[in-house]
Amino acid sequence: MARRATNQLLQKAKKSKSDEFYTQLCDIERELQYYQDSFADKVVYCNCDDPRTSNFFRYFATNFHKLGLRKLIASCYRESTCDLFNCKESEKGFYFEYLGESGIQFNPSDVEIEYFRGNGDFRSLECIEFLKQSDIVVTNPPFSLFREFVAQIVKYDKQFLIIGNVNAITYKEIFDLIQKDKVWLGVHLGRGISGFIVPEHYDLYGTEVSVNSEGQTIIATNNCLWLTNLELKQRNEELDLSKEYAGNENDYPKYDNCDGINVNKTQDIPKDYNGLMGVPITFLHKYNPAQFEIVKFRKGDDGKDLSINGKCPYFRILIKNRRVSVAS
Repeated sequence: MARRATNQLLQKAKKSKSDEFYTQLCDIERELQYYQDSFADKVVYCNCDDPRTSNFFRYFATNFHKLGLRKLIASCYRESTCDLFNCKESEKGFYFEYLGESGIQFNPSDVEIEYFRGNGDFRSLECIEFLKQSDIVVTNPPFSLFREFVAQIVKYDKQFLIIGNVNAITYKEIFDLIQKDKVWLGVHLGRGISGFIVPEHYDLYGTEVSVNSEGQTIIATNNCLWLTNLELKQRNEELDLSKEYAGNENDYPKYDNCDGINVNKTQDIPKDYNGLMGVPITFLHKYNPAQFEIVKFRKGDDGKDLSINGKCPYFRILIKNRRVSVAS
C-alpha cells in the first residue's frame, strides 16, 4: 500500500507538471559503474541540473579525471515570474562549465554560475547550443516532458543516460526507438532505484518516505528505470530459458485477436515456441536483440488491444525467439 501511495504521488506530479524529484548520489553511482569506458574525452551535459546541488553534476565533477572527461556542463531552469514592474535576475536560468582545471580535485565552492538571457529551459536556444557542443547527456529530465526530452536528444544525435518512469516505454515514440534498437534499458529499474529527493513542501504519505543522513526527504518508488543508448554489455547476455511449450499448452493461452500465446512472466518464456509471444513490458530489462525480435506492441491483428477470452492483460509486447526455427 505504501509503495502504491508513492507511485500515486509521481502520477499526481505528472498531472500537475511538478517535476521536483531529484536523484540520489547512491543511485547514480550504482548505475554509472557500468558505463565507465563511455566517457573518455567526452563532453557531458547535465541539462536539467543546478550545478550547486545536483548529484549528477557532483558525480561527474568528482570523477572528472578518473573518467577522463574533456568538459562538464550543467544548466538549470528557472521559471520567470516577471510582472509589469519587476523581473529578478535570480529568475533567469543559469549554467556552469567545468574543465577539471589543473588536475585539482573538484571542490563545490568552485562553482560560479553564469546566467542565461532566458530561463534555462532545455528546449531554449541557449541550452540547445550547449547540447550541440556535448557528446553525452546524463540527467533526470522533467517527468512531464519525457517524450519531448528524448525526441530532442535523438534529433541532435546525442548519447544519453537518463531516468524515466517505467510507463515511458509504453509511449509510442519511446517504444519505436527500442524496437529499432536505438535505445535500451539500463541496468537498474523498479526497486533497483532506491528513491528520490523531494522538497519539504511536498505532500507526503506512506511508510516508504524517509529522511537521509543529510536531512533530505526521500520517497521510494517501484516504477522508474534508466534509459540509454550507451554501450552496455548486459544487453548482450542470453536470457536462460527453461520452460517448454510442448506439453504445457494450457499454461500459454492463445489471444483472441492474434496468432500468438500469452506469457505472464519473462521467466516463463518457453524455449521451444517459434511463433508470436506476448510478454510483459518488464521483459525489455532482459531483452537481447540477438536472441529475440520485437514484432509489435500491445495490439492484435484487428488493431485492438490483445485479449484473452474477451479480457485484456496489461500491456504486452509481441516477440519472437530468434533461436527457435520454424521447423521446431
